[in-house]
Amino acid sequence: MNREMTKLPNGSGPKSNFIRAIVAEDNHSGRYGGRVQTRFPPEPNGYLHIGHAKSICLNFGIAAENDGLCNLRFDDTNPEKESQEYVDAIKESIRWLGFDWAGDVHYSSNYFQVLFELAEFLIEAGFAYVCDLNSDEAREYRGSLTTKGTDSPYRTRDVAENLGLFHRMKLGEFPNGACSLRAKIDMSSPNINMRDPVLYRIRHVLHHQTGNKWCIYPTYDYTHCVSDALESVTHSLCTLEFEDHRPLYEWLLDALGNENFLPRTQHSSTDSIYNFPKQIEFAKLKLNYTVVGKRKLKRLVDEGLVSGWDDPRMPTLVGMRRLGYTPSALRNFCESVGVSKNEGVVDIAMLEHAIREDLDASSPRVMCVLDPLRMVITNLGNDDTATLSLARHPKITEFGMRNVPFSNEILIDRADFLEEAIPGFKRLVLGGEVRLRGSYVVRCDEIETDLEGRIQKLKCSADLATLGKKPEGRKVKGVIHWVSADKGVPIEVRLYDRLFNVEYPESKDVEDFTKCLNPNSLRVIKGCIIEPSIFTDSIIGAVQFEREGYFTEDVSESSSSRRIFNRTITLRNSWE
Repeated sequence: MNREMTKLPNGSGPKSNFIRAIVAEDNHSGRYGGRVQTRFPPEPNGYLHIGHAKSICLNFGIAAENDGLCNLRFDDTNPEKESQEYVDAIKESIRWLGFDWAGDVHYSSNYFQVLFELAEFLIEAGFAYVCDLNSDEAREYRGSLTTKGTDSPYRTRDVAENLGLFHRMKLGEFPNGACSLRAKIDMSSPNINMRDPVLYRIRHVLHHQTGNKWCIYPTYDYTHCVSDALESVTHSLCTLEFEDHRPLYEWLLDALGNENFLPRTQHSSTDSIYNFPKQIEFAKLKLNYTVVGKRKLKRLVDEGLVSGWDDPRMPTLVGMRRLGYTPSALRNFCESVGVSKNEGVVDIAMLEHAIREDLDASSPRVMCVLDPLRMVITNLGNDDTATLSLARHPKITEFGMRNVPFSNEILIDRADFLEEAIPGFKRLVLGGEVRLRGSYVVRCDEIETDLEGRIQKLKCSADLATLGKKPEGRKVKGVIHWVSADKGVPIEVRLYDRLFNVEYPESKDVEDFTKCLNPNSLRVIKGCIIEPSIFTDSIIGAVQFEREGYFTEDVSESSSSRRIFNRTITLRNSWE
């Protein structure tokens, strides 16, 4: 059964938020001629994670809601940490999440020549200069939040000298860090980002898009606003750490746009007022029991603390995809979290609720025994086999039925049997009865043990009048799952849990987040037995192992001879 289901709408539209309100007001006023264009600008220095999912949903969603466009632009201005691997992975994750970008993929490196020429104009206009201060000296001259900065001794170089030095930087005549191009703004500004920020730095590094063509690279602050303008972006949605950078964003656009070097979006067909992109900041998505900083995620990978970027315990989209998360669950989660200006940490239970809700409605049911215990039904013979018809989903008839083989020897989970009853235990005990899911009521009459006293086999008798019926004269409370001993299929099961066992592993109080790893975040169980319908019916995607949780086959590691299933999420929140 090739199952590709979308979560049914709950009748509510997108939540109102301040960004949607700003866009609506701009549309009403005609500020951008009724046009909306956004962009998603990831750095190709790692894999996308759950925090990026919020930004993707917001940028692509705002554009779609307004019949607009959303660009994908790679901010590839730091080639030392970037690679084509990350570029390819980012594109795949965006599409998997359910979005596609307008036109061709954009790269900041597409604009390197334009950015260089615009930097020449800034120098000629007296808005930029080449500075020979090294990074430590520049930091000292910059001042602090409580003290003003000091002008660089190179700030008064004339235009010709600055142009000559800048061209020599481009030609590769200087080593890394020897000098930089800085904007000439205000070293006494209360906003440190306006204290003559760096526009270009020297990096003799091979670039994954441009090769060895360039050895000077523009900074993000310079590149971002220019790229937005060149791509006719109307609303540049950024996370809150860029709020203090907005004055620089606007200063650069004004400095360049006043000379008509950059295109502006016309206010209306009859108005002479033009507008540059509007930067709007929103709070990042942060989860407890999770780290999302790329440096931290890369450290987990590099130190072998996880199996890779796609380890199912990682909060990366490739990891969550492999674990069994669905695009619809992530989109619904991002919408439920909302968009605001307030920083905060979202309870990971909200994310887990989103995937449970999605999978409950979209996952067919199968039975799988994780710790098999053999049961022989003594009043059935070896030839007393049957094919039972069980519902694939208890509430959704459209899922249809599945065929489950039944015989006189079956496997149940060892945790479903005790020799003596204890309070609250409603499963099988010696001398007691239990119903087999979709089959008979059975009574345990006898047990067989090995030399160490470990139970090896249960001998039970079935009430043959209870197939699809209640037993007469008594009430059986317990229902357990089972699998045919000879028809069941062996699989390997991986029980994943939260990667960290402390709520805030990125807290300042945590000296080393790697010391907070949950030692029980992965448990591998071999020798599990699953009913064969999951394979004969060609089920694709997540399934519910009845009474155990939601599981997804790990297609990256499974083979025809070794089927591996990852637990996506338990049936209920049992973390506490």
